[in-house]
Amino acid sequence: MKQKGILKWIETVGNKLPHPFVLFIILCGVLMVVSAILAAMDFSVTHPAKGEEVAVKSLLSVEGIHWILTSMLKNFIEFPALGLVLAMTLGIGLAEKIGLLTTVLRKMMAGIPAAVVSYAIVFVGILGNLASDAAMVIIPPLGGLVFLAMGRHPIAGFAAGMAGVSSGFTANFFIAGTDALLAGISTEVAKTIDPNAMVTPVDNWFFMSASVVILAFFGGWITDKIIEPRLGTYHGDRNVQFEKVTPQENKALRKAGIAALIFVLMVGLLVIPEGSLLRDPKTGDFLTSPFLKGIIPIILLFFVTVSFVYGRAMGLIKTSKDIPHYMSEAIKDMSGFIVLAFTAAQFIAFFNWSNIGILMAVNGAEYMTSMGLTGLPIIIAFTLFTGICSLFITSGSALWAILAPVFMPMLMLLDYNPAFIQVAYRIADSATNTISPVNPYIPLFLAFYQKYNKNAGMGTIFSTMTPFAIVFLVVWILQLTAWYFLDLPFGPGVYAR
Repeated sequence: MKQKGILKWIETVGNKLPHPFVLFIILCGVLMVVSAILAAMDFSVTHPAKGEEVAVKSLLSVEGIHWILTSMLKNFIEFPALGLVLAMTLGIGLAEKIGLLTTVLRKMMAGIPAAVVSYAIVFVGILGNLASDAAMVIIPPLGGLVFLAMGRHPIAGFAAGMAGVSSGFTANFFIAGTDALLAGISTEVAKTIDPNAMVTPVDNWFFMSASVVILAFFGGWITDKIIEPRLGTYHGDRNVQFEKVTPQENKALRKAGIAALIFVLMVGLLVIPEGSLLRDPKTGDFLTSPFLKGIIPIILLFFVTVSFVYGRAMGLIKTSKDIPHYMSEAIKDMSGFIVLAFTAAQFIAFFNWSNIGILMAVNGAEYMTSMGLTGLPIIIAFTLFTGICSLFITSGSALWAILAPVFMPMLMLLDYNPAFIQVAYRIADSATNTISPVNPYIPLFLAFYQKYNKNAGMGTIFSTMTPFAIVFLVVWILQLTAWYFLDLPFGPGVYAR
């Protein structure tokens, strides 16, 4: 009851805040004042990675005001989530509006035991991170639809997908672009202590593969035992039903399935063979390939292709006007997100331009190094500190570029493997993603929440996702501790020391 009370308090306090659109405007104003005060006090730090002096810049200075006026449209247009969400909405929205997603879900329901559906959604969400940010747009809404079709609360299903995609971001059975990106930063920093040091993309593979199963179990348990009981019974419209799939729908699904298979095979032929079109033209590498960099338009084309085939088979797409009509209807549903994204983009851009995030991270890191901890406690303290920093710097690579030059040399001198230090960073940076106030996908999450609960606010999101963030972080720290004491490999030939 105490836990439920705390979560209820978070939701109540959070929802008493102004509408998120207004809230971000207020936060921008506060940030402007704070930046002016810190700049007047000459606050600055040395950037650990670049070795350059970074000073807090005042948003109320002449330079700051000029930047605000000249960058406002750029901030909005280049908002990380905007183009991705709208592009994916064109494809997924088309599939939803013609009924393809509903039919697939009804087909799936017959084969998924109700007892494991929560665990399956978190599991798929974690693996879906291979598609990078595109998974943010695809999997949580599908989780909501699955729960809705099963007569359960759709927000619980959405939260399960969101937890897998966001808080479980760094775990996977497969080597992803994140592994290569972080390994590159780690190697560069580690060489300052050991010129022969090398962190490869597979050095965390064993640990992260085990994390998929562990987090999927706890994520499903949280959904069933904590989140859904809090939400109660859903009384809204249920537009996903359990009716039996008709022969015409089955036939259309078969055609769409064939189209999907052909699409995947064609992409495979363009990716798998060495020297193929979608490989890195310079190195032939997969992790830096145009395929992974262009995964969003590829997924968009996939949805458009299978939706077109399904729509034609169902008689829903007859002329060239039908496809843009369904896409337009889907975009209309995202109007609230577009409006909210404008002010959210400004706040995040203000925060980054002022250098306040870097100031917080570097000063916090220096304080950590002065604490004098040794052994496993210093690793856990580093992990917890990372979790706090990641609430304000959402780019995992940017935060690692700030923290690695400070902590990696110190911890390597304590005989820790740089790949082990990288794991301690990754678990904290991932776990708190869903409760970060500067997460660029917060407006998107809120738009989906309000689809099922028009009174939902920021407090609803944070109260729903806090149990996932806390439990994932605690479980990951326990897993890290177990790996440490049992001397298990984090990757091929990689141990803690």
